[in-house]
Amino acid sequence: MSAPDHKLPLDDSFYSLKSEELAFFQEQTGILDEVELKKHIISVQEKAYEIFGYRCIRRFGFTQLKISRLPAYQAVLDLPSQRPDAIFLDIGCCFGNDIRKIVADGWPVETAIASDLHQGFWDYGHELFKSTPDTFPAAFIPGNAFDAAIIAPREPFYDESELATRPSNLRSLSSLTPLQGHISAIHASAFFHLFDEAQQLELARQLASLLSPVPGSVIFGLHGGRQEKGLRIEALNSAGKHMFCHSPQTWTELWDGEVFRKGTVRVDAGLHKMERRDLPATEGAEFFALWWSVTRL
Repeated sequence: MSAPDHKLPLDDSFYSLKSEELAFFQEQTGILDEVELKKHIISVQEKAYEIFGYRCIRRFGFTQLKISRLPAYQAVLDLPSQRPDAIFLDIGCCFGNDIRKIVADGWPVETAIASDLHQGFWDYGHELFKSTPDTFPAAFIPGNAFDAAIIAPREPFYDESELATRPSNLRSLSSLTPLQGHISAIHASAFFHLFDEAQQLELARQLASLLSPVPGSVIFGLHGGRQEKGLRIEALNSAGKHMFCHSPQTWTELWDGEVFRKGTVRVDAGLHKMERRDLPATEGAEFFALWWSVTRL
């Protein structure tokens, strides 16, 4: 997700589905004709952009299947076979394309949950994918991850015996706090880079409180990064500010030692170069995405 900016006009030249994404949207929506599918996706985009003027909506970020391209994805998919009660959380889910992808690939929808700021994102997701809460019954919790009413601040769990009873009905929840220590996998893409350095640390601690202490439990995702920690001075974000970005090294140090006790997690992180023609940048500027996973040991 990126900050809202209604000043930028919509531009359908940003619409481009890779073959995997095209097949996914055709299967999910039942719209096989590519022209009709594009019209449908743009119609939802236009309505959503009027209310939520985010740059990621403008450039069709909600059509990209980020989750299945992450190195940790297959290990995450294997978790339900190892733990029948494993819970998956997609936080900062927007219209829910990634949670729908992991469910399509085999994660039980009954133990899948999504969260974002507003209920409207989830509602537009149902419109986009031509579903209903009955046909796609994943749980959704609207709210701000920094809000103590959504996630109560606390240290991560290190012992299963400390955990409260796991809620049996995820769709009945209005807060993520009852799930603290119970979530086996948390996906957070295009999310952390919305915030400054101190807020990224606070957010990491909030998510860490949700993660199960069982070895193999994982938080993973993708967001803006740099080869060296600091502000991305090559371009301004849509809020008119420079984005703060970690490097793979500083991101690793944040999780292994600051968020979790040193040596209790394994952090994998790396960079890949991005094309960002939607951002006005200095000549020769390069943009990088930081892919990462944090796995309990």
